[in-house]
Amino acid sequence: MKALLSKLKPFLYVGGLYIVISFVLRIIFMGHPITTTSFSLGQVLGMLLVGSFNDIFITILALSILVIYFLFIANVKYQKPYGYIILGAMLLLLCYIQFVPNNIFYQYGGSVEEIALFFFGAKTLCFAAMLFAGKWRRQVRQVLYFITLFIYTFAIVMNAVSEYFFWNEFGIRYNFIAVDYLIYTTEVIGNIMESYPVVPLFSGVFVVVLALTIFLYKKTKSTLETIPNLKEKGLFLGGYVVLFLLSLWVTPKFDNIKSNNVFVQEIRANGVYKFYYAFTHSELDFFQFYPTLPEEEARSTFFSNFMIPYPGFGECGFRNFAPIRELPYPVEGEDDEQHKNVVLISVESLSAEFMAAYGNTEGITPFLDSLAQKSIFLTNLYATGNRTVRGLEALTLCVPPTPGESIVKRKDNKNKFTTGSVFKSKGYSVKYLYGGYSYFDNMKDFFGGNGYDIIDRDNFTPEEITFANIWGVSDEDMARKAIKEMNAQAKTGKPFFNHWMTVSNHRPFTYPEGRIDIPGTAKSRQGGVKYTDYALKLFFELAKKESWFKDTVFVIVADHCASSAGRTELPLDRYRIPCLIYADFLEAEQIDKLASQIDVMPTVMELLNFSYESKFLGQDIFSRFYKPRAYIATYRELGYLTPDTLSIIKPLREQIQYKIVPEAEQPKVELPIFYQQLKVAQPDGKLMKKCISAYETTYFLLKNGELDK
Repeated sequence: MKALLSKLKPFLYVGGLYIVISFVLRIIFMGHPITTTSFSLGQVLGMLLVGSFNDIFITILALSILVIYFLFIANVKYQKPYGYIILGAMLLLLCYIQFVPNNIFYQYGGSVEEIALFFFGAKTLCFAAMLFAGKWRRQVRQVLYFITLFIYTFAIVMNAVSEYFFWNEFGIRYNFIAVDYLIYTTEVIGNIMESYPVVPLFSGVFVVVLALTIFLYKKTKSTLETIPNLKEKGLFLGGYVVLFLLSLWVTPKFDNIKSNNVFVQEIRANGVYKFYYAFTHSELDFFQFYPTLPEEEARSTFFSNFMIPYPGFGECGFRNFAPIRELPYPVEGEDDEQHKNVVLISVESLSAEFMAAYGNTEGITPFLDSLAQKSIFLTNLYATGNRTVRGLEALTLCVPPTPGESIVKRKDNKNKFTTGSVFKSKGYSVKYLYGGYSYFDNMKDFFGGNGYDIIDRDNFTPEEITFANIWGVSDEDMARKAIKEMNAQAKTGKPFFNHWMTVSNHRPFTYPEGRIDIPGTAKSRQGGVKYTDYALKLFFELAKKESWFKDTVFVIVADHCASSAGRTELPLDRYRIPCLIYADFLEAEQIDKLASQIDVMPTVMELLNFSYESKFLGQDIFSRFYKPRAYIATYRELGYLTPDTLSIIKPLREQIQYKIVPEAEQPKVELPIFYQQLKVAQPDGKLMKKCISAYETTYFLLKNGELDK
């Protein structure tokens, strides 16, 4: 028994450290000023006891990496010929990273290639030292073990510090806001730098982590002196697997233990599991975190902007109109329906400021600039979010964003009322086209679950691919594929609606050489934009040769802007996107009216005179009842934009409002992009009410299934 405990020392000490720190953290949470309640003795004991058991099972799961580390400690791998074979493989991997220009790590962009080179380089160096300098093997192993303990200790301590500050701000364990913090690292780091004494804080954390690591190392280093044989490792692994599976089964059940006291429920919960749950469920409860209105008041306020005809005529013989009361509501075309083909092209990261129409002088969108002059050009359009899935949600569902992750990535994302379902009801063939693998960002699940046929990288033959990177085939390859698909659809005699999502204007910004005057090796955003513009020109040149071209409406709109960072929660220039609606039979027109991404497809359907029962929350911008506004959001800040005011609601029921004033310096004065956002001391109650009602109603309709087909 003593020998067994000796072998288990690292796991007992590391796991014990986490359990003790978590125990202390619960006591701190109980006495924290934000914990505005008192607890009975039974509640205190329950929180500590249930919480500790919860921590034990989480610890078992978290120790899996340490288990793998010890399983791979062996001397046999350094014997001939195994040692040389392993070293050779590691060196080949390093050469691949270093010398292959378009390796998989390079394609991911950013610093991934450098990180991979450093990590595998360090592993190779350590392995070589232990292979060729056998007498130093013990010392090298001890150093690596110390580093492993340091990483574990750092993770445990930093998690505790993070949980404390999160509780300090929200009074709960991790939720999707914490996941959001990992996404918006620039903003989060900036906030930390401005809000806390960073240098003393992290210096203190480092000292504590180092001291604890030294303690753990001294207490457990003896475990490395005797390396278990294969049989002993097998028995150990078998026992751990049983505990691991048990922990997987038990852990979710702790989260299902409910309490009428929210603080009791949150304190006994485990922060690590709550983070995992938030990451996988990716939704914020609007009614828990945001300011609300009475349900009927919220609905009537929001629906007051949706005017529909009702029987009878007014005094002067004009038709009567009234706000809608429920979904669906009737949309009536003013003329005969035109069942024209529709091609919706969502362009990756196409900020308005890239186009010459907004004052750009770099000449990176020559085709789009020329097409804008022949199109219905929506110049004052705003994206709902700053990720592709949010743009796809806006263009497909035509609803304001809801807090948390996009509907595209949620489990309840199928059988919704979509643009595709409207076109299908009119006899259209409906497809989603994507140059990458559509399982990315849950697109396959979303579009497939809503009746779209999907064409993605799996549908390409090797001969159809001239260039590809980690995101998918090049936009020009997708353009050629799209033409083939549309030719096949046209032969059926049915009109088609196709939604194409481009990929090339995305880091790492690589594309075939010789297409534009910016080399692909530059890996620049300007190159990505210009290459996508080139691919769109190619698509139109090919389409013009086909008989269906003259009967097709082309809609080109960005999914979101190239960047989301700014000086405020919702910087307007980071949401401004262009939209072009082109067809041979449509007259060119520049529309400067403020509008939202969710209005694009209802507007297109109005141009085709569609009559249908609608559940869209976007509106036809040509309607005489349309009131200019836009919805812009992050995963937690929800904004309602009017021509001169931006109203924002945030978690903890916070309400903020800005007056917006165009900055003096603009790329093009006629189409200002950049605005000063001047915080208002006393928000306009009517505008704030409109903001709350829009988001509350959308959330309620979605949760209630009223946006389903």
